Amino acid sequence: MKGLKSIIAVLCLSIGVSSCNYTQKGLGIGAAAGTAAGAGLGALVGKLTGNTKMGAIIGAAAGAAVGTTAGGLIGRKMDKAAAAAAAVANAEVSTITDKNGLEAVKVTFDNGILFQVGKANLQSAAQSALKQFANNVLNVYTDCDVAICGYASSDGSEATNLTLSQNRANAVKAYLTGTCGVSNAQIKGATGYGENPEYLIYDANGKEDMKASRRVEVYLYASQAMIEAANNGTLK
Repeated sequence: MKGLKSIIAVLCLSIGVSSCNYTQKGLGIGAAAGTAAGAGLGALVGKLTGNTKMGAIIGAAAGAAVGTTAGGLIGRKMDKAAAAAAAVANAEVSTITDKNGLEAVKVTFDNGILFQVGKANLQSAAQSALKQFANNVLNVYTDCDVAICGYASSDGSEATNLTLSQNRANAVKAYLTGTCGVSNAQIKGATGYGENPEYLIYDANGKEDMKASRRVEVYLYASQAMIEAANNGTLK
């Protein structure tokens, strides 16, 4: 997944990615921040960036206003999470700004370590990377919410690929919450998007990079608790 050199401001467990500096990105925020709604159901509503090509979904059933100072605190917190993720084997990290103006982090793992072609069983290298990711990031930055998104390449039938992408997202969630001890409440959703053309990855020649298209992305973004702490000036 060499082509995915952009990782967003949400911890995205994808399949390849590049690193970048997150500081200063939380400044100047005045938008509403997304909050989770419903027991165990995340608010996977609305595009993360407003750009359908990015594909990540993080929603807002209700929101809390975030000012410049609070946005800066959230940005620094996400920088710390991104730095911790960058130390995980086979992970590349970057940040983006979500549709609400808040910074998030995306971490990408090469798809080759996650699953065999057509399979949804995590390989041993994937288990090792996910365990390190959970121990160093998710179980440390517990005030970050998580969204898991599964994708497939265009080979095979649409129905098969939709099921496969969902099973892969479920496999990542099950491993993180089971073996790795991540709180089930922290993961707000695990959704498969199949071979939706909006989310396929293409090379410089406009040809689909099928290896890159087969991926799972895990986004880490500010929870309501983090937003409230930032507004109160107590976020560390």
